[in-house]
Amino acid sequence: MNKPLTPAQTDAQRIPYQKPQPLHMRPDLVIHDAMALSAHSDSRAWVPLAERVAVRPLQFNVTQGQYTHLMRVTKAGMIARHRHSGGVHAWVFKGRWHYLEHDWVAEQGSYIWEPPGETHTLVVPEGCNEMITLFQVTGSLMYVDPHGVSTGYDDVFTRLEKARAHYQAVGLGEDYVERFIR
Repeated sequence: MNKPLTPAQTDAQRIPYQKPQPLHMRPDLVIHDAMALSAHSDSRAWVPLAERVAVRPLQFNVTQGQYTHLMRVTKAGMIARHRHSGGVHAWVFKGRWHYLEHDWVAEQGSYIWEPPGETHTLVVPEGCNEMITLFQVTGSLMYVDPHGVSTGYDDVFTRLEKARAHYQAVGLGEDYVERFIR
């Protein structure tokens, strides 16, 4: 005896796409525990950048020169002065921060877009014990002193290699980073 079809089986809108995906397309990237900071999560996924400053890579787009990561800061103070060669999207999940060059404060729930060419100094204010912000960075960050003299840079490739070296050092293996490359 045949079972009757459910409404979902008879509704054409609910039938999954039936053709193959494009040849060479990279698979979807889903990170279920991206914000996990509990005792059960693997803290080794966070790549230290400085004392009490770490990033959790979510994606390295090596074709478009873009990367996305969560930045977690557990101290007050200046984090980095830098100029952008491309636009940046930011979304504050926890805490707050601001730029010395602007009069606004980014707080939990804030969305920020930073234009190419902008130079600013990221500061986590006193009284903020933890800041977590998602940053999607296109192009490079050029670190500068207060007068614009270059002191270094980061881009998708330098961040990728820092992550690779960290994952190797903490026992996750250098290939751990491959899951984030698109």
